[in-house]
Amino acid sequence: MSLIQKLYNAQENKDLDKYNEILSEDYYWLKHSTGEHVSKEELSKWFMSDQAPKTENYRIIYENEEIGVAHFFVSFEDGSKQAVMAVYIIKDGKIIRSETGATNIPK
Repeated sequence: MSLIQKLYNAQENKDLDKYNEILSEDYYWLKHSTGEHVSKEELSKWFMSDQAPKTENYRIIYENEEIGVAHFFVSFEDGSKQAVMAVYIIKDGKIIRSETGATNIPK
């Protein structure tokens, strides 16, 4: 199973142990909308919480030992939705960084 699929499964199952196995210790998520760097700890708290967005139509576009690219849709508690393109940087079998670009979908 691909590393990106393992990450998606861990998020969907709210399996923090598996999630932490996949991300490196110095992992961060770069949000292109704000330029903010979100740490592994912050991201894991959000994804494992009841406030986490619901992911739909997740598909892996490409993955090798250095990079992964995925596209999916997310729905938030307030009813807003986004189409998301995610790029995962992989090193030594772990994800060290992810970057996302999102497009709001009109209600």
